[in-house]
Amino acid sequence: MQPVSRPGTSAVDRSASRREFLGAAGQAAAVTGAATLFSGWAIPHVHAAGTDEIRVALIGCGGRGGGAAVDALSVPGAPIKVVAMADVFRDRTDIVKRSLGEQFKERVDVPEERTFIGFDGYKQAIDCLRPGDIALCATPPAFRAPHFAYAIEKGVHTFMEKPVSIDGPSTKRIIELAAKATEKNLKVGVGLMCRHCDRRAELLERLRNGEAGELLSFYGYREHNPPHNLDLAPGPQGMDELLWQIKRFHNFLWASGGIFSDYCVHHIDEVCWMKGGWPVEAVAIGARQLRGKIDDQNFDNYGIEYTFEDGAKFFYTCQVMKDCDSKFGLWGQGSKAAFAISTSGHSPARCAIFKDQRVSKDNVAWAAEQPEPNPYRREWEHLVAAIIADEPYNEAVRGAQASLVTAMGRFAAHTGKKITYDEMLNCPDDLTAGVDSLTEGSAAPLVADSEGRYPVPMPGKYKYEYRS
Repeated sequence: MQPVSRPGTSAVDRSASRREFLGAAGQAAAVTGAATLFSGWAIPHVHAAGTDEIRVALIGCGGRGGGAAVDALSVPGAPIKVVAMADVFRDRTDIVKRSLGEQFKERVDVPEERTFIGFDGYKQAIDCLRPGDIALCATPPAFRAPHFAYAIEKGVHTFMEKPVSIDGPSTKRIIELAAKATEKNLKVGVGLMCRHCDRRAELLERLRNGEAGELLSFYGYREHNPPHNLDLAPGPQGMDELLWQIKRFHNFLWASGGIFSDYCVHHIDEVCWMKGGWPVEAVAIGARQLRGKIDDQNFDNYGIEYTFEDGAKFFYTCQVMKDCDSKFGLWGQGSKAAFAISTSGHSPARCAIFKDQRVSKDNVAWAAEQPEPNPYRREWEHLVAAIIADEPYNEAVRGAQASLVTAMGRFAAHTGKKITYDEMLNCPDDLTAGVDSLTEGSAAPLVADSEGRYPVPMPGKYKYEYRS
């Protein structure tokens, strides 16, 4: 519902996101090495109506949703067409519709009668689809579960942007819905695109073959300038409070899980992929050092220590502060050698294994071949291929687990207490409770005090992140 900046997609200090696609018509080019994915295929009629066209309804028309639509429309040879859009902000649908129409003239057909504004717009957009089509869900994550549930009810496949959950209750909802999707033979993609990276997959295979030895520890960083203003002053200034909080969704835990959940889930998921499991506990520190007139609910910096079942550690820091050194990447240490999972951004990954523990360009034993296929496109190629071939495909549980583990780190920092995987999953604090019943004019889930200030995490004070 609002553009999302993703610093570090190709350099650690770059604030422009790959999915901030507006005006970037050149990004519609086919992925290197993927141009023949569907060539020579006899695409079956996947709909009862007897057409092989796969329709897409875009729900959430910020930069992230628009970028995902570009990726969907860029799958080589796939019969994809965007036919409906929904958002709570009219200007977002207008901008995305215009940009997509300029890039994909014949495959974007979203007239006014299939453009829906409001909290129930997602239902109207999905109602424009037929069984076998795709609901592309890219709103703030608070709304992921109700949108996913309606897509399942209507028998359409789903692509959900990350994170798909932000706490224990929302994670359980996604996992329960995933089972229903599987029962109905629906395909589900989740926007953790690094899992679709060919070069990271090769690194994983090499690690499994023992080229770095036993995996002992991991460390990573996401540290950069703030991509948006974290000071909430001067407040809504007459704008509807609920809509204002949705517009500033990164600032509010109920809407997004905050910057840590949204920014760091990729790195955390990558490490868990390489390790082959989820951490069993997390301890953390964090603080807000640069205060504004009205603080949002994020810390300026987070330092997390995750522990896996075998005792291996993952040390991760996230810092969003102006004019500090920038760092972005993931590395690991095996008993034989160190290795790089990603070094310059999410794409390209530039994976490497070193000759020993020295992480240096002159000490490389193996380096991933360049250039790399774009993983943002590869995740859509894999989803569409599964739909066309009618193969089992459901990433929702894994996406929920990655989201939960990320929330573990955030929760540990915000409370100042150790948290285990099971404790996080079963924590009763439901940040997104009631979002499925929000309508125009509803009260905002978070209420400011008489001075316009919102409750903020204070480690050691509250049982949960900002309340007891």
